[in-house]
Amino acid sequence: MVAIDLNSDLGESFGVWTLGNDEAMLSVVTSANVACGFHAGDPSVLRATCTRAVQERVAIGAQVSYPDLVGFGRRHLDMTAHELRDAVLYQLGALDAFAQVGGSEIAYVKPHGALYHATAREPALAAAVVDAAAEYDSSLAVLGPPGSELLVAAERAGLEAVAEAFADRAYLPDGGLVSRREAGSVITDRAEVAERAVRIATANEVVAIDGTIVGVRARSICVHSDTPGAVELARAVRSALDAAGVGVYRFTE
Repeated sequence: MVAIDLNSDLGESFGVWTLGNDEAMLSVVTSANVACGFHAGDPSVLRATCTRAVQERVAIGAQVSYPDLVGFGRRHLDMTAHELRDAVLYQLGALDAFAQVGGSEIAYVKPHGALYHATAREPALAAAVVDAAAEYDSSLAVLGPPGSELLVAAERAGLEAVAEAFADRAYLPDGGLVSRREAGSVITDRAEVAERAVRIATANEVVAIDGTIVGVRARSICVHSDTPGAVELARAVRSALDAAGVGVYRFTE
């Protein structure tokens, strides 16, 4: 039986600012990449998100980022590897406190935004994130792009490396993501997003923006919570996967 995990970035509201519908998304996805306060999320939001995730039996992942609230973590910061390692360790401890209080624990780590792209290609930064995860809990998994320096570093450190793909983001012919600055980088058509998810899960491939077929082996599929109509997109993906006979389970199980 083909099986896949479905993840989403959650816990990104902050103060009076609300982003996404975490409660609804947590009834659909199997893994939650929860913000840790550096790019989004505040203590009460983190606590509420972790508590709800436990109730829904959703795996809790730490979505670590550069300390960039103003830029939503989408700007590269010039940090040394040691600075980045400690910043990641700080975030892991913060989120895990709320996961523990809620009756669970963090199960994996996934970088966010600019840090996601930086750790995909820069070995030193990838190692810094993985080093922090290994120091904190060597049983943590690491979620990232297939073939990335991040997953190479995770395997080297003895951590479980988990590849993911995106159902609602456009791909380049080389397997990278189209920049959010470019038109068409985010896909919002429900039927198209659902079809892409099924194709990723069953055929290990995705159609790039120029029509090229790109191979992508993933154990988890991401649907962003800040994409317009995110909840409906996630539900369409889940329904399509079910209809295709694809089991949807937490990759941590």
